[in-house]
Amino acid sequence: MNSEFTLAVHSLALLSIYPGQMATSDFLAESASVHPVRMRKVLSMLKKKNYINSKEGAGGGFILSCDPAEVSLDEIYELTSVGSLKPKCPEANSKCVVGANLSTVLGGIFQDGEDHLTSFLKKYTISDIIHTLKERQC
Repeated sequence: MNSEFTLAVHSLALLSIYPGQMATSDFLAESASVHPVRMRKVLSMLKKKNYINSKEGAGGGFILSCDPAEVSLDEIYELTSVGSLKPKCPEANSKCVVGANLSTVLGGIFQDGEDHLTSFLKKYTISDIIHTLKERQC
């Protein structure tokens, strides 16, 4: 899994905690301890899927435009990370039974694993993340 998944969940959770308030990409990046350019890439993905809206200029930034209870983690995974579990195999040697087939065999196994992962992630929403975070503060 890549860090874009974590950054997307972080951004949605933080914007959910402050509903109706704009947050700049610099603020969100600082909160996640990443470079603003990396955060803007993730925010762009979230905006394209209408999870957030943005406003340019003074007082602008990003604001949540979805219900955190309706955004499941599998949606975020599919947006940011689908296919990232598949192992990278070296160039195949067609003369070797292993080399000629390993990528296909491992690809199928890891696709099955990814299917199980996304099914599991469907059980959790951004609201669940926020709830757990708030429990840890007590």
